[in-house]
Amino acid sequence: MKISSRMANSGRMKLYTSVGIAAVMANAPAIAQDDVLSEAEAPQTETAIVVTGTRLATNPEVAGPNPVVTVDAANIEQSGEVNLTELLSQTPALFNSEDNFDAAGSQARFGGTGVNLLDLRNLGPQRTLVLVDGRRHIAGISGEAAVDVNTIPTALVERIDVLTGGVSSVYGADGVSGVVNFVMKKDFEGLDMRLQRGFSEYGDADSYFGSIAAGTNFADGRGNITAAYEYRKDGRVAYGDRPNGRFDAPLLVRNPDDIPDDPNVFDFIPLPFIGWADSAPGGALVLDNSFVATFRGDGQPYNAGVFLPNSGFRSAGTADTDDTPVASYQGDLQARTEHHSVNLFANYEISPSLNFFAEGKYVNSENFSVSQPSFDFFTYVGGENPFIPQNIRDIIANTGGFFDGLLFNRDNFDLGTRNEILKRDLYRGVIGFDGDISDNARFEVSYVYGRNETRYISENYRIEDRYFAALDAVDEGAFLTGTPNGNVVCRVSVDGSGLVDSFNFNYGEAPQTFSPNECVPLNVFGEGVASQAALDFINADLQNKFTLTQNVVSGFVSGDFGALFELPGGPIGFVVGGEYRKEKSISRVDPLAKQVTDFDPDRGVLADLALLDDETGSFDVIEGFAELALPLLADMPFADLLELRAAVRLSDYSTSGYTDSWSVSGVWAPVTDVRFRGSYSKSTRAPNITELFAPGTGTFSFIADPCDPANVTSGAPVRAANCRTLIEGLGADFDTYDYGSDIASSASIPGFVSGNPNLEPEEATTWTAGVVVQPRFLPGFAFSADWFDIDLSQAINTTTLTELAEFCVDSPTLDNQFCDLVDRAPGTGFVNGFRLAPVNVAFFETAGLDVTMSYQFDLGDSSQIQLRGTVGYLDKLNFLPSNGGTVDDDRGEAGAPKWNGSADVTFTRGNFSLNYGVQYIGEQLRYEKDVLAANPDRAAPEFITIGSRFMHDIRGEMDIADTGASIYFGINNFTNEQPVLGLVDTPTGWRGRYYFAGLRVKLAGLPGF
Repeated sequence: MKISSRMANSGRMKLYTSVGIAAVMANAPAIAQDDVLSEAEAPQTETAIVVTGTRLATNPEVAGPNPVVTVDAANIEQSGEVNLTELLSQTPALFNSEDNFDAAGSQARFGGTGVNLLDLRNLGPQRTLVLVDGRRHIAGISGEAAVDVNTIPTALVERIDVLTGGVSSVYGADGVSGVVNFVMKKDFEGLDMRLQRGFSEYGDADSYFGSIAAGTNFADGRGNITAAYEYRKDGRVAYGDRPNGRFDAPLLVRNPDDIPDDPNVFDFIPLPFIGWADSAPGGALVLDNSFVATFRGDGQPYNAGVFLPNSGFRSAGTADTDDTPVASYQGDLQARTEHHSVNLFANYEISPSLNFFAEGKYVNSENFSVSQPSFDFFTYVGGENPFIPQNIRDIIANTGGFFDGLLFNRDNFDLGTRNEILKRDLYRGVIGFDGDISDNARFEVSYVYGRNETRYISENYRIEDRYFAALDAVDEGAFLTGTPNGNVVCRVSVDGSGLVDSFNFNYGEAPQTFSPNECVPLNVFGEGVASQAALDFINADLQNKFTLTQNVVSGFVSGDFGALFELPGGPIGFVVGGEYRKEKSISRVDPLAKQVTDFDPDRGVLADLALLDDETGSFDVIEGFAELALPLLADMPFADLLELRAAVRLSDYSTSGYTDSWSVSGVWAPVTDVRFRGSYSKSTRAPNITELFAPGTGTFSFIADPCDPANVTSGAPVRAANCRTLIEGLGADFDTYDYGSDIASSASIPGFVSGNPNLEPEEATTWTAGVVVQPRFLPGFAFSADWFDIDLSQAINTTTLTELAEFCVDSPTLDNQFCDLVDRAPGTGFVNGFRLAPVNVAFFETAGLDVTMSYQFDLGDSSQIQLRGTVGYLDKLNFLPSNGGTVDDDRGEAGAPKWNGSADVTFTRGNFSLNYGVQYIGEQLRYEKDVLAANPDRAAPEFITIGSRFMHDIRGEMDIADTGASIYFGINNFTNEQPVLGLVDTPTGWRGRYYFAGLRVKLAGLPGF
C-alpha cells in the first residue's frame, strides 16, 4: 500500500546474470537475505549466450545496454523463503507485488486465493511480463496474462532476471513496465534433495518444503533427462493471530472531540477496542424509530461503546462491549496453501548442428482462506416471530415496537463466513529444435502449450429469498388457530404467503428457488442458535471455474555477418523471427450467481453477492520481430567498447489491430574499468480478455463519500460548493448531511462493472541511463547505477467507486461524465448505485534510480568475505486514474517509499558459512498527499508518517564432510520488527520473527548410472 548453501560445487553454483559483465569467483559463497546480483557480478566465459532482454547471442563479458538485476538459486536458499514472491517483493523494483497477504481473506481477488503476482515498478501485475526461459507462461488469473509465481518450482530456479522497460520489442505485449524472466536449471546430473521446515515466533505460519531433482546424461553425453518433484505447504493465519489484528489494538479513528472540524485539533486519534456501531455477532435489536440498538439478540441489554461520529464505529474503551470488533472482520492474513509440482526436462543432440528439447510441467494447488461474514443492517422481523426473546416480545406488545416488530443489525459469523477454496491443475509443455545453420547463424523453433484449470468454491453465500423466508418464522398453532403449539415453521410453509414490508427483500408468494414446504425457520436471536438444517437451507456454496489456454509458436534465426564483413568493433549481430500466439479464457460462475429475481432483472438471487455472469474471450496475434547489434569500436583509446543496438516488433491483434514496438540502446566503455549504457524504447500492451470482454455484472463497493463532512475539505477547491449543489439538488440539507455517521456508511453499495470492447492498446515510453564500474585496482569490486523513466499513456484503468464520486465533485462543474455514473438517492443524497468500466486514461509515470554494489575478497586460511547491496530510489510515481480527474502523486505514500534496499555480508571458512542480511524500508505517508494538503491536522505527526525500518536476518550452514549433505538454520526478522499502529502489514509485513531449518543433499551422479 510490498541465501543457499555454500557453493561447494563451483561448476554448478556459478552466479549467472542476464548480461554478464564481470567475474565472480566460482567458489564464492552465496549471498543471503533478499539480496540481488547486478549484472556487474557475472562469471566470465568465452561462450556466446542468449540473455534476458535480447535474443542476440552475446559475449557475456560485454555489458548489455539494459540494466538487469538478478536473484540466483543461492539467494533463494539463503533467504529461507520458499515462496518466490515473498522473496522478490523485498527487492526495490518489485516492492509492491501481490504476496501472501494480498492473496488471503478479504484482500484476495474473487477466485484469487493463494495466487501471487509480481508488480514491477508499481504499474500493476497486468503490465509485468513474466517469462520462463524467455518464453511465455500460462496465466494464473481468469482473463489476464499475469502469471501466478506459485506455479514456478522454487528448487529448479537457476536465476531470476528483472529487467525494467523496453522489452515489448523483444518479447511482445504485457511488458510495458519490464520483464521478470525465470531461468530454470537444465542438463542436471546427479541427485539434489532438500527439506525445510519453518514457523513464526507466534507458533504459526508454519511452512513445509521438500524437493528432489534427479538427472542423468545418456547416449555418450548427447542427451540429458531431468525429473523433479516439489512439495510446499503454508499454514493459514488469521488477523487476530497478530497483535495489530486484535480487538485491543488501537486504530486511528475520527476524533469525537473534533466535530465540527477544529484546525487546531487532530482529526484522527488512536483508540482501542473499536467496534461496528450497533452491530453484534448475536444481533443488536432496534425497537423504535431512534434507530439505536438497545438489546442484544438474546434479549439482554445491549452494552454499546461510545459512538464515534463520521465513522460508523464505536469505541468501548475496554473489551466489555457487545459491538462487533472491527479487528475480527477481515478474515485471514495468509491462506492455507498446498502445492505439488512435477517437472521434466529433456534434450538430445540429433546431430552436431541439430538439437531437440522438451519440457513438461504439472502443478496441483489447493488453497483455503476465511473472509468476511455476511451482515444485516436494519433487517425487519415481525413481532409474532417465536424466536424473539419473550421480554422483547412483551415490549413490542406494549409499545408496538418498530411497526409491530423490530429491526436487527448483525454480523453473521455463526451463519458461515464467506470462505474460498481454490483447486488448480496447471499443465505446461514446451517442444522445439535449435541448431546451427552455418558457422555464423543459428536457429530456434518452439511450441509452447499451457492450460490452467481452476475450480473455486465460494462458501456460505445466502440465497436471498430463502433467507427472508426462513427469518419469517411463526408459531404454526398461533398462526392458524390463535393458540400457540410450539411448532415453529416458516410463514410461507403454512399458507404460501410472505411478510411484505419496506425494509426487507420481498420474497413473494411464490418463492423461486424453493418450494414452500422446504423452508426451515432460522433463529438469529443470539449467537450460535441457528440450526444446521436452517443453515443448509439458506446458504449455498458456489461452484465456479475458469479455464485458460495458451498456444505459442515462435521461431527465429540469430547470428552475425562475420563471414562477409566486420565493423571495427566486430561483426554485426542480428535476429529475425516471428511468433503466433493464441490466448483463450473461459470463466463459468455458479448458476445461482447469475440467476436473476422475478422482481428485478438487474438483481440476483444471492444476498451477499452481486449478479454475475460467465466470461468468455480469446484473441490471437501474429508478430514479426528483428534485432540488430552494431559493435562500432573495440580495444581502442577511449573506446574499449562502443556498441549500438536496435529492435523492432510488428504485431497484428485480432482484437486491437496493428501495434508496433521498438527500442534503441547502446553501451560505451572508454576504458575497461568503466562502462556507460542507455536505452530508449516504445512499448505497447494490448488490452487483456477481461478488460475487453467482461460482461456487465453486479459488484459491491464501499465508499468514502467525498461530500461527507469528514472528506468535503480534502479534495479540489470546488468540492465543497459542488457537494452543496449536488446534495441540495436531491432535496437533502447539506449543512446536516452526514453519511459517515449513518449506519449505511458501513454497508457496501451495489453497482455494475463491465468490460469495454473499444479499448485501445497502451503505449509506454521508457529510457534508461547508467554506469558500471569495475576498477582493476580493486579486484572483486563492482558497482552499477541506473536511472529509469517510464511514461505510460492511454493506460487502461477501472476507477474505484470512491474515485468516481471524487471526480464528479472535483471537476469544474457537475456537468461531467463522472456524475452520470454515480447514483444518489433523492431525499438523502446517499450514494446507492454506480457503473464502472475500464477506459484508456491519461497516464502513469514513474522514474527512479537502482544502485547495486558487490565486493568479495579472501582473508586467507580458506576464508572469504563477500559484501553486496542494492538500493532503490523512487523519484516520481504519478497516476491519473481517469481523464478529467486529478493527478495522484503516489511517491512516498504507503506502498511506494522513496528509498528501499538491502545489503548483506557472508563469511565462509572451510565447510561453514554465516550470513547476515539487512533490508531497509524507507518512510511512507499513511495518508494521501492531497488529503494532508487539505487537512494538515489529519493526525498527530507520529501517525502521519510510517517511519523507516531495518529488518535483520541471519543464517548459518555446515557441510557434513564427505557426504554431500549440509544442514542449515536461520532466523528472518530476528529483532521481530512489527507493523505500525493501526496497520497489520506495513511496513514490515505481518509475519514477525521467523525460524527455519533444513537439510540439503547433493550427489554428483545417480547410483547405478
